[in-house]
Amino acid sequence: MSDEISKSNVSRRRLLQGVGAVAGAGIGLGIGESKRSLFPAPAVWAQDAKVLRYLSTATNQSPDIVKKAFEDTGIKIEYVTVTTDDVTKRVITQPSSFDLVDTEYFSLKKLVPSGNLLAMDAKKIKLFDKITPVITKGQLANGKVIGDQGTAPKKVMFVEGKGSTKFATEMTEWATLIPTTYNADTLGIRPDLIGRPINSWAELLNPQFKGKASILNIPSIGIMDAAMVIEATGQHKYADKGNMTRAEIDMTTKVLTEAKKAGQFRAFWSDFNESVNLMSSGETVIQSMWSPAVTAVRSKGIPCVFQPLKEGYRSWASGFAISKAVKKDDLAYEFVNWFLSGWAGAYLNRQGYYSAVLDTAKANMEPYEWAYWMEGQPAAKDIHAPDGTILEKAGSKRDGGSYDERMGAVACWNAVMDENDYMVRKWNEFIAA
Repeated sequence: MSDEISKSNVSRRRLLQGVGAVAGAGIGLGIGESKRSLFPAPAVWAQDAKVLRYLSTATNQSPDIVKKAFEDTGIKIEYVTVTTDDVTKRVITQPSSFDLVDTEYFSLKKLVPSGNLLAMDAKKIKLFDKITPVITKGQLANGKVIGDQGTAPKKVMFVEGKGSTKFATEMTEWATLIPTTYNADTLGIRPDLIGRPINSWAELLNPQFKGKASILNIPSIGIMDAAMVIEATGQHKYADKGNMTRAEIDMTTKVLTEAKKAGQFRAFWSDFNESVNLMSSGETVIQSMWSPAVTAVRSKGIPCVFQPLKEGYRSWASGFAISKAVKKDDLAYEFVNWFLSGWAGAYLNRQGYYSAVLDTAKANMEPYEWAYWMEGQPAAKDIHAPDGTILEKAGSKRDGGSYDERMGAVACWNAVMDENDYMVRKWNEFIAA
């Protein structure tokens, strides 16, 4: 997710299926359209209380963040927890039902044209100039340009002006989202059961793993993983894996369907715990996976690796925006500025995410933590999740290495295709085949 870490109930994208989970804490916040407040507060923008209604999946939702934000700012967070699709629906149809939204960049092509989100004024974001250039420019701090297929944040990061619904082709004062978290995803493997090196996405369709492979059943993500596999096998070179033509969608789902009928796939998982159970049991040895799920398997004492692959990673990112229905935006900006100030960033970094402002997160982490999570160094001490759970023993190294190694190897980003409706239909035909 990814990522957030806990032994079971911690996933980022499991919320795409509507199951609430709390990053790093293992506490459910809601299911589907449910709403829950961790502090009793009216579901309005109250003038006599600092209350923020926070709409999102549970990506960054945690009682620890709620508690710390309240201690530091007096702001009471009221979470409105829904699925990814329902975040989009609410923004478009019910802008008065929330104050602040935390959503993924790939959704902006649907959200920004609605006019229901206020562009974020960069001048009101104290650390805006410190936000990682991975998001704002599509490059590392050292200037290395990273892959931008799909909806790379830099493509939709800015609009032309206040009130504009047209994306800008260069940096402006008006940001669509202020980033919260992002990461790079790859395949998970069981090295003890495979017994040899794995270095390519192509291995997912290797007949050697017939009946032992799995791909996730979330169409917009699963088809991009499939594209990474197909391209790695040399069958097709996509102009943009995140925006396929109908012919490419047909070809991609045909390859998957043929593999399915040949018995390649053990299962098609859509929930975090499913992926953990498949790998823990050995039912699968290679599959689409997320960083926290790999860690959950390892926490059981079972070997599992979030495997770096030569073709690179599929990445994602999310961020904050304000509803146009907000009467006053000062409270939202106060919270966003707090979120970037370091404590929340360190909290999320400890779960395997990457934070928007690295400098402030670093200042809130122990040197050995930063060395492990961000520099790819062997852990000088045991590595703990925010809830105290031991994630890795001293001497271990993070899969994929340093921040620059992982984010520098991004090949594509989560996306909504122009042919999204057609793609979903064809994907569902594949699953039903």
